[in-house]
Amino acid sequence: MWRGMALVNLNFWKNNADTPTSLYEAAFFQWIWLEDQLNAGNLPEGSDQFNSLQEKLIDRFVELREQYGFQLLHLTCCRDTVEDRGTIQYLQDCATEAEIATEFLYIDDIGLGEKGQFTDLQDQVISNLFKLYPWEFMLREMFSTKLEDAGVRWLEPAWKSIISNKALLPLLWEMFPNHPNLLPAYFAEDDHPQMEKYVVKPIFSREGANVSIIENGKTIEAAEGPYGEEGMIVQQFHPLPKFGDSYMLIGSWLVNDQPAGIGIREDRALITQDMSRFYPHIFVE
Repeated sequence: MWRGMALVNLNFWKNNADTPTSLYEAAFFQWIWLEDQLNAGNLPEGSDQFNSLQEKLIDRFVELREQYGFQLLHLTCCRDTVEDRGTIQYLQDCATEAEIATEFLYIDDIGLGEKGQFTDLQDQVISNLFKLYPWEFMLREMFSTKLEDAGVRWLEPAWKSIISNKALLPLLWEMFPNHPNLLPAYFAEDDHPQMEKYVVKPIFSREGANVSIIENGKTIEAAEGPYGEEGMIVQQFHPLPKFGDSYMLIGSWLVNDQPAGIGIREDRALITQDMSRFYPHIFVE
Protein backbone atom coordinates (compact mmCIF):
# COMPACT_ATOMS: atom_id res chain seq x y z
CA MET A 1 0.00 0.00 0.00
CA TRP A 2 1.28 3.45 -0.94
CA ARG A 3 0.34 6.16 1.53
CA GLY A 4 1.04 9.07 -0.78
CA MET A 5 3.72 11.68 -1.28
CA ALA A 6 4.07 15.44 -1.10
CA LEU A 7 2.89 17.37 -4.15
CA VAL A 8 6.33 18.90 -4.55
CA ASN A 9 7.70 15.42 -5.32
CA LEU A 10 5.37 14.92 -8.30
CA ASN A 11 7.21 15.50 -11.58
CA PHE A 12 5.88 16.12 -15.06
CA TRP A 13 7.72 13.72 -17.36
CA LYS A 14 5.88 14.02 -20.66
CA ASN A 15 2.53 14.84 -22.23
CA ASN A 16 0.44 12.84 -24.69
CA ALA A 17 -2.36 15.01 -26.04
CA ASP A 18 -2.97 13.09 -29.26
CA THR A 19 -3.24 9.29 -29.08
CA PRO A 20 -5.03 7.95 -25.96
CA THR A 21 -3.47 4.49 -25.79
CA SER A 22 -4.27 2.62 -22.55
CA LEU A 23 -7.62 4.44 -22.36
CA TYR A 24 -9.47 1.12 -22.58
CA GLU A 25 -7.49 -0.25 -19.65
CA ALA A 26 -7.78 2.90 -17.52
CA ALA A 27 -11.45 3.71 -18.16
CA PHE A 28 -13.00 0.26 -18.45
CA PHE A 29 -10.92 -2.73 -17.36
CA GLN A 30 -9.66 -1.37 -14.06
CA TRP A 31 -13.20 -0.28 -13.13
CA ILE A 32 -14.51 -3.79 -13.88
CA TRP A 33 -11.67 -5.16 -11.75
CA LEU A 34 -12.73 -2.89 -8.87
CA GLU A 35 -16.35 -4.03 -9.08
CA ASP A 36 -15.35 -7.70 -9.26
CA GLN A 37 -13.00 -7.40 -6.27
CA LEU A 38 -15.63 -5.59 -4.18
CA ASN A 39 -18.28 -8.18 -5.04
CA ALA A 40 -15.87 -10.98 -4.09
CA GLY A 41 -15.13 -9.35 -0.74
CA ASN A 42 -11.43 -8.98 -1.54
CA LEU A 43 -11.35 -5.22 -0.91
CA PRO A 44 -12.47 -3.09 2.04
CA GLU A 45 -16.00 -1.73 1.75
CA GLY A 46 -15.91 1.79 0.34
CA SER A 47 -12.83 1.19 -1.81
CA ASP A 48 -12.91 3.54 -4.77
CA GLN A 49 -10.89 4.66 -7.79
CA PHE A 50 -9.74 7.93 -9.28
CA ASN A 51 -11.75 7.15 -12.39
CA SER A 52 -14.49 9.25 -13.97
CA LEU A 53 -13.23 8.70 -17.51
CA GLN A 54 -16.31 7.06 -18.96
CA GLU A 55 -18.75 9.61 -17.56
CA LYS A 56 -16.62 12.53 -18.74
CA LEU A 57 -16.08 11.01 -22.20
CA ILE A 58 -19.81 10.52 -22.72
CA ASP A 59 -20.53 14.04 -21.44
CA ARG A 60 -17.96 15.45 -23.85
CA PHE A 61 -19.45 13.56 -26.78
CA VAL A 62 -22.86 15.00 -25.82
CA GLU A 63 -21.32 18.48 -25.94
CA LEU A 64 -19.83 17.79 -29.36
CA ARG A 65 -23.21 16.66 -30.63
CA GLU A 66 -25.09 19.64 -29.20
CA GLN A 67 -22.55 22.40 -29.82
CA TYR A 68 -20.90 21.30 -33.06
CA GLY A 69 -23.57 19.21 -34.72
CA PHE A 70 -21.83 15.84 -34.47
CA GLN A 71 -24.39 13.45 -35.94
CA LEU A 72 -21.93 10.94 -37.40
CA LEU A 73 -18.43 10.20 -36.16
CA HIS A 74 -15.97 8.11 -38.12
CA LEU A 75 -13.21 6.40 -36.13
CA THR A 76 -10.01 4.89 -37.47
CA CYS A 77 -6.77 3.17 -36.49
CA CYS A 78 -4.09 1.07 -38.15
CA ARG A 79 -4.74 -2.47 -39.26
CA ASP A 80 -3.29 -5.37 -37.20
CA THR A 81 -3.28 -3.38 -33.95
CA VAL A 82 -5.60 -5.29 -31.63
CA GLU A 83 -5.11 -2.94 -28.68
CA ASP A 84 -5.82 0.14 -30.79
CA ARG A 85 -8.93 -1.49 -32.23
CA GLY A 86 -10.16 -2.19 -28.69
CA THR A 87 -9.63 1.44 -27.72
CA ILE A 88 -11.52 2.60 -30.81
CA GLN A 89 -14.39 0.20 -30.05
CA TYR A 90 -14.60 1.59 -26.53
CA LEU A 91 -14.76 5.17 -27.84
CA GLN A 92 -17.45 4.07 -30.31
CA ASP A 93 -19.48 2.75 -27.39
CA CYS A 94 -19.09 6.05 -25.52
CA ALA A 95 -20.15 8.03 -28.59
CA THR A 96 -23.16 5.75 -29.04
CA GLU A 97 -24.16 6.41 -25.42
CA ALA A 98 -24.10 10.10 -26.35
CA GLU A 99 -26.47 9.38 -29.27
CA ILE A 100 -23.87 9.91 -31.98
CA ALA A 101 -23.86 7.47 -34.88
CA THR A 102 -20.44 5.92 -35.56
CA GLU A 103 -18.64 4.22 -38.43
CA PHE A 104 -15.31 2.43 -38.13
CA LEU A 105 -12.78 1.92 -40.90
CA TYR A 106 -9.07 1.21 -40.99
CA ILE A 107 -6.92 4.16 -41.90
CA ASP A 108 -5.73 2.57 -45.15
CA ASP A 109 -9.38 2.26 -46.25
CA ILE A 110 -9.92 6.03 -46.22
CA GLY A 111 -10.38 7.31 -49.75
CA LEU A 112 -10.14 10.70 -51.43
CA GLY A 113 -13.15 11.98 -53.36
CA GLU A 114 -13.17 14.10 -56.50
CA LYS A 115 -13.73 17.28 -54.47
CA GLY A 116 -10.77 16.60 -52.19
CA GLN A 117 -12.83 15.23 -49.33
CA PHE A 118 -11.93 12.08 -47.45
CA THR A 119 -14.46 9.26 -47.86
CA ASP A 120 -15.27 5.89 -46.30
CA LEU A 121 -15.80 2.55 -48.06
CA GLN A 122 -19.38 3.55 -48.93
CA ASP A 123 -18.12 6.79 -50.53
CA GLN A 124 -19.67 8.69 -47.65
CA VAL A 125 -17.88 11.97 -46.92
CA ILE A 126 -15.96 11.96 -43.63
CA SER A 127 -16.79 15.17 -41.77
CA ASN A 128 -15.81 14.18 -38.21
CA LEU A 129 -12.95 11.76 -37.61
CA PHE A 130 -11.32 10.37 -34.50
CA LYS A 131 -7.97 8.90 -35.48
CA LEU A 132 -5.78 6.77 -33.24
CA TYR A 133 -2.82 7.75 -35.38
CA PRO A 134 -0.23 10.42 -34.51
CA TRP A 135 -0.27 13.76 -36.28
CA GLU A 136 3.48 13.54 -36.88
CA PHE A 137 2.84 10.36 -38.92
CA MET A 138 -0.05 11.94 -40.82
CA LEU A 139 2.00 14.98 -41.79
CA ARG A 140 4.57 12.70 -43.45
CA GLU A 141 2.05 10.69 -45.46
CA MET A 142 1.42 11.16 -49.17
CA PHE A 143 -2.08 12.50 -48.43
CA SER A 144 -0.80 15.18 -46.02
CA THR A 145 -1.20 17.89 -48.66
CA LYS A 146 -4.96 17.19 -48.62
CA LEU A 147 -5.44 17.53 -44.86
CA GLU A 148 -5.98 21.29 -44.73
CA ASP A 149 -8.72 21.46 -47.36
CA ALA A 150 -10.52 18.17 -46.66
CA GLY A 151 -13.12 19.82 -44.41
CA VAL A 152 -12.66 17.29 -41.59
CA ARG A 153 -13.20 18.10 -37.93
CA TRP A 154 -10.37 16.11 -36.36
CA LEU A 155 -10.31 14.42 -32.98
CA GLU A 156 -7.75 15.20 -31.77
CA PRO A 157 -7.23 18.55 -33.59
CA ALA A 158 -3.95 19.39 -35.31
CA TRP A 159 -2.80 21.83 -32.63
CA LYS A 160 -2.52 18.90 -30.22
CA SER A 161 0.59 17.82 -32.15
CA ILE A 162 2.43 20.79 -30.63
CA ILE A 163 1.86 19.72 -27.03
CA SER A 164 2.13 15.96 -27.47
CA ASN A 165 5.82 15.66 -28.31
CA LYS A 166 8.93 15.91 -26.16
CA ALA A 167 9.89 19.35 -27.51
CA LEU A 168 7.31 20.67 -25.06
CA LEU A 169 9.58 19.76 -22.13
CA PRO A 170 12.52 22.13 -22.78
CA LEU A 171 10.07 24.87 -23.74
CA LEU A 172 8.25 24.51 -20.43
CA TRP A 173 11.54 24.57 -18.53
CA GLU A 174 12.55 27.74 -20.40
CA MET A 175 9.21 29.37 -19.57
CA PHE A 176 9.06 28.18 -15.96
CA PRO A 177 12.64 27.59 -14.78
CA ASN A 178 13.00 25.81 -11.44
CA HIS A 179 9.30 25.01 -11.21
CA PRO A 180 9.06 22.31 -8.51
CA ASN A 181 6.97 19.97 -10.68
CA LEU A 182 9.18 20.23 -13.78
CA LEU A 183 12.48 18.50 -14.49
CA PRO A 184 15.30 20.46 -16.17
CA ALA A 185 15.08 19.74 -19.91
CA TYR A 186 16.91 21.05 -22.97
CA PHE A 187 17.20 20.44 -26.69
CA ALA A 188 20.17 18.12 -27.14
CA GLU A 189 21.88 20.33 -29.72
CA ASP A 190 21.68 23.46 -27.53
CA ASP A 191 24.17 24.48 -24.89
CA HIS A 192 22.93 23.36 -21.50
CA PRO A 193 24.26 22.68 -18.01
CA GLN A 194 26.10 19.43 -17.46
CA MET A 195 24.06 16.78 -15.66
CA GLU A 196 25.54 13.79 -13.88
CA LYS A 197 22.55 11.61 -14.72
CA TYR A 198 20.00 12.36 -17.43
CA VAL A 199 17.61 10.85 -19.95
CA VAL A 200 17.84 11.26 -23.73
CA LYS A 201 14.47 11.18 -25.50
CA PRO A 202 13.60 11.50 -29.21
CA ILE A 203 11.11 14.30 -29.81
CA PHE A 204 8.48 11.96 -31.29
CA SER A 205 9.24 8.87 -29.21
CA ARG A 206 6.32 6.84 -27.88
CA GLU A 207 6.17 4.12 -25.23
CA GLY A 208 9.81 4.58 -24.25
CA ALA A 209 11.19 3.79 -27.72
CA ASN A 210 14.81 4.92 -28.29
CA VAL A 211 15.00 6.40 -24.79
CA SER A 212 18.34 6.05 -23.03
CA ILE A 213 19.57 6.83 -19.51
CA ILE A 214 23.07 8.28 -19.15
CA GLU A 215 25.12 8.38 -15.96
CA ASN A 216 28.61 9.90 -15.81
CA GLY A 217 28.83 9.75 -19.60
CA LYS A 218 27.88 6.06 -19.85
CA THR A 219 24.61 4.55 -21.07
CA ILE A 220 23.18 2.49 -18.21
CA GLU A 221 19.88 1.59 -19.88
CA ALA A 222 18.43 1.99 -23.38
CA ALA A 223 15.39 0.96 -25.39
CA GLU A 224 15.32 0.23 -29.10
CA GLY A 225 12.92 1.73 -31.60
CA PRO A 226 12.41 3.66 -34.86
CA TYR A 227 12.77 7.22 -33.56
CA GLY A 228 15.59 9.73 -33.32
CA GLU A 229 16.12 11.38 -36.70
CA GLU A 230 13.68 14.14 -35.72
CA GLY A 231 16.00 15.35 -32.94
CA MET A 232 16.46 14.72 -29.24
CA ILE A 233 15.89 16.37 -25.90
CA VAL A 234 17.73 15.72 -22.66
CA GLN A 235 15.94 15.69 -19.32
CA GLN A 236 17.34 15.40 -15.83
CA PHE A 237 16.96 11.88 -14.47
CA HIS A 238 14.52 11.45 -11.63
CA PRO A 239 14.03 7.98 -10.12
CA LEU A 240 10.62 6.38 -10.35
CA PRO A 241 9.07 5.10 -7.12
CA LYS A 242 10.06 1.46 -6.64
CA PHE A 243 7.94 -1.18 -4.94
CA GLY A 244 9.47 -4.61 -4.64
CA ASP A 245 11.36 -5.22 -7.88
CA SER A 246 9.28 -2.88 -10.07
CA TYR A 247 9.28 0.82 -10.90
CA MET A 248 5.93 2.60 -11.04
CA LEU A 249 4.68 5.44 -13.23
CA ILE A 250 1.32 7.22 -12.88
CA GLY A 251 -0.42 8.45 -16.03
CA SER A 252 -3.00 11.17 -15.32
CA TRP A 253 -5.97 11.64 -17.64
CA LEU A 254 -7.75 14.84 -18.66
CA VAL A 255 -11.07 14.96 -20.51
CA ASN A 256 -12.34 18.35 -21.66
CA ASP A 257 -9.58 19.96 -19.57
CA GLN A 258 -10.83 18.26 -16.40
CA PRO A 259 -9.00 15.59 -14.34
CA ALA A 260 -10.66 12.27 -15.11
CA GLY A 261 -8.57 9.43 -13.72
CA ILE A 262 -5.21 7.74 -13.48
CA GLY A 263 -3.56 4.62 -14.83
CA ILE A 264 -0.53 2.91 -13.29
CA ARG A 265 2.23 1.22 -15.29
CA GLU A 266 4.95 -0.96 -13.76
CA ASP A 267 8.14 -2.49 -15.08
CA ARG A 268 11.30 -4.03 -13.70
CA ALA A 269 13.22 -1.78 -16.08
CA LEU A 270 13.70 1.94 -15.50
CA ILE A 271 12.25 2.76 -18.93
CA THR A 272 8.49 2.27 -19.18
CA GLN A 273 7.67 0.70 -22.58
CA ASP A 274 4.71 -0.64 -24.56
CA MET A 275 4.85 -4.05 -22.85
CA SER A 276 5.03 -2.64 -19.31
CA ARG A 277 2.31 -3.94 -17.02
CA PHE A 278 -0.90 -1.99 -16.42
CA TYR A 279 -2.07 -2.14 -12.81
CA PRO A 280 -5.53 -1.19 -11.50
CA HIS A 281 -5.63 0.98 -8.40
CA ILE A 282 -7.87 1.76 -5.44
CA PHE A 283 -7.97 4.30 -2.67
CA VAL A 284 -9.43 3.81 0.78
CA GLU A 285 -10.35 6.78 2.94
